[in-house]
Amino acid sequence: MTKMLKERLRPQRAALPETACGEDPLLRLQQETQLGDGHIRLRATTHPEEIVITGIPVMCPQCGARRDWMVICDRDEISIRCRCAHQWVERELTRADYEAMIDVGGQDYPSFEAATRAAGYDGMLAGIYLP
Repeated sequence: MTKMLKERLRPQRAALPETACGEDPLLRLQQETQLGDGHIRLRATTHPEEIVITGIPVMCPQCGARRDWMVICDRDEISIRCRCAHQWVERELTRADYEAMIDVGGQDYPSFEAATRAAGYDGMLAGIYLP
């Protein structure tokens, strides 16, 4: 009798309709920022062309480079990293801007340092423009 009483007192959860990941922005954001192991990671992409913000081309304040960037998305904060390893938060860029820059596919790395080293944004290729 006690078991039946306890089962009746449990709050019933509402059954939510299943939606595709692309239809639910919260689910999509959760999946975008998590890898298969469930740990939240940064997302980054390379961008070989110039980035123009409000009509002004982005220029590295350290070495003067004007193209060939690594663009990093940490939730809604976008950073730009130069080949000289200088990195700064670019407040004018949004997550939507980042989404427009990424390519399909890519590779996962165990850490941000491993990604910068593998992509050549660790300072070793400072001053070099790749085709």
